[in-house]
Amino acid sequence: MRRIPDYETTSRIGARKPVRRSRSMLLALCAGFLLAAAGPVAIGLPSAHVQAEAGSSLTLVSRSIAIDGKSVTLPTANVSGNTYIGLRSLNEKLNLTTDWNAAKRIITVTGRGRSLTLEADSGTYTLNDQHVYGLPAIIQDGTTYVPLRLLLEMMGYDISYDPATRAIGIETIAENILTIQTSTITEEQTKQSLRVHYPQIAGFAKEDVQHSINAFLKEEAETHAKWGREELAKAAAANAEETIRPVSYEGNYRITYNRDDRLSLYVDYYIFTGGAHGLTVRQPYTFDLTTGKLLSLKDVAKGDPNYVNTINQIIRTHISEAGLTMLAPFESIEPERDFFLKNDAVVIYFEQYEYTPYAAGMPEFEIPFDAFGR
Repeated sequence: MRRIPDYETTSRIGARKPVRRSRSMLLALCAGFLLAAAGPVAIGLPSAHVQAEAGSSLTLVSRSIAIDGKSVTLPTANVSGNTYIGLRSLNEKLNLTTDWNAAKRIITVTGRGRSLTLEADSGTYTLNDQHVYGLPAIIQDGTTYVPLRLLLEMMGYDISYDPATRAIGIETIAENILTIQTSTITEEQTKQSLRVHYPQIAGFAKEDVQHSINAFLKEEAETHAKWGREELAKAAAANAEETIRPVSYEGNYRITYNRDDRLSLYVDYYIFTGGAHGLTVRQPYTFDLTTGKLLSLKDVAKGDPNYVNTINQIIRTHISEAGLTMLAPFESIEPERDFFLKNDAVVIYFEQYEYTPYAAGMPEFEIPFDAFGR
């Protein structure tokens, strides 16, 4: 049984706490599941594929959408409960630039310090030079339709929905003045590959804070890459005589909150070493941009002495309402539980196999900032 180790690193920002023991045991158990489930078919990270024009047609409906308080009417479609919207028509209202490269069949959306591309044939999304994964885009009658929430969250907008009135609202986020650039650690060998993307901030007024955060994130990426490199070497050697998919290790980050002098993100590290599927481990970070320090869960809970109970109650409610299948009963989070920020809320999530089956992914629970007592 391979075991994913605890990481314990230090930097100019301050000491990283070790990964909690319960998670270590969980990851060791997951690794055992993956090895025990070895088979000829490997399921990796989900990929986005564009639906061909010849496929089932969309039923388009004109919807009134409030963009920064101003009502506009745009064509939308409901696809399995998800709202899709015409890409160019929305981008024109958001003042985002949409370009179509006919030779390469690539759509590029630019604005708000971001560049998002969609390859029409493969369906691959790329944001600021790294692949991102989401629901597929759909092409119909020469128009590209994309999941509304996916586009807005990647391009720096908030989205709201009122079930009673079915009203959709889009708000431009007043982001911190900085840009996010992608750095990558890439290694390719016979039957194994490693690719770790990590963010670096640029253009921030406080250069010392920018330097410290960038150095910390680089060090973290290198630490994870080192572990992944060692595990891939072991797996490649063990699989040398088997005709299975090459082993791989990949890190992809997502910026989830960039406002009010806070920057929150996570990096999903995915490893495939043979078996039915790989394993993803999430590493989140939330920084105070006035100091460059990492914030704790208690910090973002406004010092509420009852924050653990508050979070537990909301998680229990969400589990019940969503009807989640549980591998073990949920009792309580740890006081220093990992988290990230999103949509004016603190997000707690379950790791793969921690409480739910693999098919459930990583269930997320949003706890609004105003749920805390102070």
